[in-house]
Amino acid sequence: MKKTLLVMAMFVLACSSEVRLHAAPSVGKAAPDFKSVDTNGKAHALSQYRGKWVVLEWLNHECPYVRKHYDNNVMQALQKKYADKGVVWLSIVSSKPGSQGHYPNDKANALTKEKGAAPTAVLVDASGTVGRAYDARTTPHMFVINPQGTLLYMGGIDDKPTARAADLKGARPHVDIALQEAMAGRPVSVPTSQPYGCTVKY
Repeated sequence: MKKTLLVMAMFVLACSSEVRLHAAPSVGKAAPDFKSVDTNGKAHALSQYRGKWVVLEWLNHECPYVRKHYDNNVMQALQKKYADKGVVWLSIVSSKPGSQGHYPNDKANALTKEKGAAPTAVLVDASGTVGRAYDARTTPHMFVINPQGTLLYMGGIDDKPTARAADLKGARPHVDIALQEAMAGRPVSVPTSQPYGCTVKY
C-alpha cells in the first residue's frame, strides 16, 4: 500500500513538473527562451536578441488565414516597417514533417522570396518545442517581446477573425499598434487578443 502511494505521489509530482515546464506564456512576464534553427541552418536563441524588440509569427503558407495577410501584403509590410526600426522578426513553422505548411528548407526559402516576405529568419520547429512553449495555437499567432525579454502582446494580428481579404479594411491592427505604443514607451492598450487562423499542425 505504501509503495502504491509512493508511486502515485511521484506520478503527480512528475505531472506537475511537466505543467510547470510547459506553462502558458503570460503578458508582463519573461517570454520563454528557446533555441531553434532557421531554413538556412543558422541557430537562433531568443536570449541572443536581448536588447532588441522581437516579434514571433507562427506561419503556415497553406493556411487561408495566413494567405489573407500575405496575398494582400499586410504581413510583409509589417515585417519591412519594423525591420527598418531594428525589430527582429522571427517567423516560426511548427508544422510536423508531412503535415500542411511543412516544407524542405529550399522550398521554404523559395516561398519567402516568392511572397516578398522580410522576416529576420524563418525558424523550423518541426518538433513543436517552441510552439508548445508559447502555447501557439493558430497560424498566424503573434507575440511581441520587448528588449528586456518581457512579453508585451500575444494574440491575433488584428481583430477580424476571418480569411476574407475584404475584412482587412477597418480591422484594428493589434500587432502594429502594440509595437507603436510599446516602442514609444506607452502601455500596450490591447495586450492580449484571441488568436485566429488554422490550427498549428503539431
